Parts: sequence; C-alpha cells; structure tokens
Amino acid sequence: MEDKIFNVIVPKERKIKIKDGKRRTIEEKIYPGYVLVEMIVTDDSWYVVRNTPNVTGFVGVGTTPVPVSNKEIEILKKRTGVEAPQYKIEVKAGDAVKITDGPFKDFDGKVSEVDEEKGKIKVLVNMFGRDTPVELDSLQIMKL
Repeated sequence: MEDKIFNVIVPKERKIKIKDGKRRTIEEKIYPGYVLVEMIVTDDSWYVVRNTPNVTGFVGVGTTPVPVSNKEIEILKKRTGVEAPQYKIEVKAGDAVKITDGPFKDFDGKVSEVDEEKGKIKVLVNMFGRDTPVELDSLQIMKL
C-alpha cells in the first residue's frame, strides 16, 4: 500500500509544564485521538485504513472521510516543527500579580523584572512590612 498511503501524522507540540516545582518540557498531542493520513482513496487503501485496529471512525459526513486542506496541514507542520517552546510572558514591570504555585502561593506582588529568555520573573512580595524580591517562573503567576 506504499503507493497509495504516503504519510501518517500524529500532530504533537512541545509545551512547558511545572510539576513538583520543576520545569519540564513535554510533548502534547494537538488533537488527542486523531491521526492524519495522506493517501489516495481507493477501495483497497480505504479498506486497509478502515480495518486498522483501534480506528473507530472518520471526520466527515457518512462513511467517506473529508480531506483536510493543504493550508491547514502547513499550519500544523509549522506548529509541530518548533524545536523549543517559546515563553509567553504577558506581564511587564510594574504589573500586579498573584502567585499561584510554590512556597509563596496566594501572595500578591508587583513585577520588578522580566527575563523573557529564561522565562523568569522577579516579583516584589510584601512580607513583614517590607518588599522582598522573589524569583518565579512565568507559569507560577497570574496577572491581576
């Protein structure tokens, strides 16, 4: 079937998650439960794909699948081709934030520095009447 089934894609992207206080890069499926197949639909190729173990259905109306546009495939390939995930830091110096994780959870503070390259943020937290600088990960805060 190599002449009729060309490519099988499980779209995944890399994401940064914090677990147990440590930053980890994980691969997460973009469309969980879906597999994209590039193929020429003939009776034989359709039979092979339809009777593959754990294939339960197809996207489309009735029994024939609907093709995904080339534009959508290019967007998915760009999304999956990114080597290292980028940090999305939506706060800037002077913004009020709430700490959502770590030893200073539920404290409020004010952002003093932002390091977009490393994904770190320095927050001034009021403890015992003084502003104390605390370095946090960008995923440990929430903008107020």
